[in-house]
Amino acid sequence: MSTGKINVSVENIFPLIKKFLYSDHEIFLRELVSNATDATLKLKHLTNIGEAKVEYGQPIIQVKVDKADKTLRIIDQGIGMTLEEVEKYINQVAFSGAEEFLEKYKDSAKDSGIIGHFGLGFYSAFMVAEKVEIITKSFKDEPAAHWTCDGSPEYTLVPAEKTTRGTEIILHIAEDSLEFLEDRKIADLLNKYNKFMPVPIKFGTVEEKITTGEGEDATEETVTVDNIINNPNPAWTKQPADLTDEDYQNFYRELYPSQFENSLFHIHLNVDHPFHLTGILFFPKLSGDLQIQKDKIQLYQNQVFVTDNVEGIVPDFLTMLRGVIDSPDIPLNVSRSYLQSDGNVKKISNYITRKVADKLKSLFNENRADFEAKWNDMKVVFEYGMLTEDKFYEKASSFVLYPTTDGKFYTIEELKEAIAANQTDKDGNTVVLYTSNKEAQDAYIVAAKAKGYQIVVLDSPIISHVIQKLESDNQNMVFTRVDADHVENLIKKDEVKISKLSDEEQTTLRSSIEGAINVKTYNVQLEALDSTSAPFVIVQPEFMRRMKEMSQTSGGGMFGMSHFPESYNLIVNSNSELATNILATSETDKQKALINQALDLAKLSQNLLTGAELTAFIQRSFENLKA
Repeated sequence: MSTGKINVSVENIFPLIKKFLYSDHEIFLRELVSNATDATLKLKHLTNIGEAKVEYGQPIIQVKVDKADKTLRIIDQGIGMTLEEVEKYINQVAFSGAEEFLEKYKDSAKDSGIIGHFGLGFYSAFMVAEKVEIITKSFKDEPAAHWTCDGSPEYTLVPAEKTTRGTEIILHIAEDSLEFLEDRKIADLLNKYNKFMPVPIKFGTVEEKITTGEGEDATEETVTVDNIINNPNPAWTKQPADLTDEDYQNFYRELYPSQFENSLFHIHLNVDHPFHLTGILFFPKLSGDLQIQKDKIQLYQNQVFVTDNVEGIVPDFLTMLRGVIDSPDIPLNVSRSYLQSDGNVKKISNYITRKVADKLKSLFNENRADFEAKWNDMKVVFEYGMLTEDKFYEKASSFVLYPTTDGKFYTIEELKEAIAANQTDKDGNTVVLYTSNKEAQDAYIVAAKAKGYQIVVLDSPIISHVIQKLESDNQNMVFTRVDADHVENLIKKDEVKISKLSDEEQTTLRSSIEGAINVKTYNVQLEALDSTSAPFVIVQPEFMRRMKEMSQTSGGGMFGMSHFPESYNLIVNSNSELATNILATSETDKQKALINQALDLAKLSQNLLTGAELTAFIQRSFENLKA
């Protein structure tokens, strides 16, 4: 028997470990299972290269709870340790056996999947245990070892009776951590952190029904089998050529069991240089809410779960996607400050942006009809990406679509070509008419289509910001909502607007209308429109409306303004029959009633008629019907 002091620099290392090693104590199970996985993968590598003259077999990792003894055990069938190796690897805090192994076999073991780096993982056991035991036997023909420590720098190390290869860690759970003796708790943690570890993990048993025999001789019986809690070979560890679409959808449902719909499509990531990264990103159907979609991508390091907060690693606009990213270049103890400062992380983020953009372009080219059919369910991701990632924006013009109310889909260049001849303003700009709400703006859409205009559907919550960027990068292109003031300034080729009213009649008409309405809210404009146009139309100045929308989606602080005043233009068609009737009505009260009725109808089409005004309009309309 030998005794001694663990080689540490301070006497109070264990209280520090217990309190500060990890922010969340539950991490201990991930660390110990990861160590067991490393031990198993080391043995696999040594048998593959002929240095371990043993049968590798089909090893598993077992996790056992004993509530009576208040113990939690993690048992592996891996490489094991000799007494000397326990002295070396366990009694020196922060000495990493995995690091040493990878250095020794750096040429042959680089793809072995070994996880450990810093040698601290084992000591996480003391965050929840008042005493820890290690019973281990090396694959070498040497005696087993039994190490015990009660959470102080004192330990004992003696030979053990263990005859089978591998290591058993026994945690005597402390009184303040008894939750880790609950089967449900341990199962949840294994599912969270170790669901895709590369070595099968057994936790308890389950009953399964099996059928033997055939036809009338078939019998069904219930048998008890090991409960393997993980999937050691998840889809992202395989080559895309070896997977079918069904395989990807099955994996999607494995990641998100409560998700009943299939993903729209997937992107399989696989890069070896200048960093290592694998993974699969899925595009789900997305709503317009940019916030509730986030934190669905899971980050792994060699199949060990790290976090589902991938900010910094995944470009912000792609955090609305779902899936898995696995990189050995990301430490298990990932932190936000690390992500912001690490050079590899920025390279990974740039790579993912480029890979996603290239994949989208490929999907667009291969099956445009399918891409168009899925557009509304994924457009918010692309629009957000255009705003936040310049590299994505550069590529987006080749596949980002602009659907029309007629069901056509255009890229930005196709859209320019389609409308250039027919939708131009007085300054020669190509004007893109769009609707942000087809139902609410239907009257304006009908009027615009009657003139031969095409209307694009742009209805995401951030579209005002996107339009601002598109206009700045596409000279002589202006976006105008179909109910905006700019619409009536559109001119068709060779079109000349002539009013039926004389200048004097127009002045009289404007004065009559301004006298009957609140001129502070409505700026009256007379336009010589064709007879099919509505007599009164309320529009909002495009600039003011867009700035107001941008302010709302930016938290109210854009350009230093949190409130924009309500301001509308009342476009009066001087060529309409109503304009003529107003001029012809000599009685002031009747003329005012005619103007207000027309104004209320215009308000109604813009959802501006509410409350008492709406009630009065309805009552007045019924009275007019009686008359």
